[in-house]
Amino acid sequence: MFSVRGRTGHLAWYRTDEGAAEVAFLHGFSDSAQCWEPLIGAMAGIRALAIDARGHGESGLPEEPVSYTAHRDDAALVLSNQPSDAGVIVVGHSMGAMAAAYLAAARPDLVRAVVLEDPPTGPPTANQQPPTGERQERPMIMPDWLAEVRALEVPARIARGRAADPDWAEDELEPWAVSKGQVNPQLFELPYRDPQPLTDLLAEITCPVLLIHGDPERGGLISTEYAERCAQAAAGEFQAAHIAGAGHSVRRDKRPQYVAELTSFLRQHS
Repeated sequence: MFSVRGRTGHLAWYRTDEGAAEVAFLHGFSDSAQCWEPLIGAMAGIRALAIDARGHGESGLPEEPVSYTAHRDDAALVLSNQPSDAGVIVVGHSMGAMAAAYLAAARPDLVRAVVLEDPPTGPPTANQQPPTGERQERPMIMPDWLAEVRALEVPARIARGRAADPDWAEDELEPWAVSKGQVNPQLFELPYRDPQPLTDLLAEITCPVLLIHGDPERGGLISTEYAERCAQAAAGEFQAAHIAGAGHSVRRDKRPQYVAELTSFLRQHS
């Protein structure tokens, strides 16, 4: 699927071809750029770029606190060194969605529109945040589920993923399983800074935004009520798409519905 691979600084990135990418993809925690390949393969003709986040996939891990401003600056570094005429549409999932929101707020020159797949909401208020817009540093701990999955061989990880999420397409399982073993364990030795509230970021984003979310009872982070708060906070054009029956990995749980929403948005803003 990705035919061009490269590095910019400590960051590994991948493109579908030699031409300028129209859409850039930022993955979620413990995933990698390769986890976007099943979706990209379902969208004929898309010219895409995907980036491995620091400490994930084949990217390096600078010895500094892990924060969304760092993820934002990483994405900006890669995009600034890619061929592009008028910015790209940035699509992010979870951690990548929050990074995409940070990027869209700070670098409108790089981002034409942004798609946020079930991002974290951030803290409930911006009270007592330091001037940098980041909360105080705290330890980052490897989740038990990730430690358990990493202890398995890839075929056993795939089997575990299939049992946990039987509705996922088969092509989702291997990149998901491989990516878990690529997470740099030193990531959990670095301080972590909580993000700003998502609603505060949306108040700073002027480009079009599509928020895609599932159901909290299935593990989704965004409720319909919170999506309405996002719409009220947004400074620019804002759409929310609730995909019923999906959890946190909306595109994996309900790929056809996700592709339909994303394709429609791309047509509006390409």
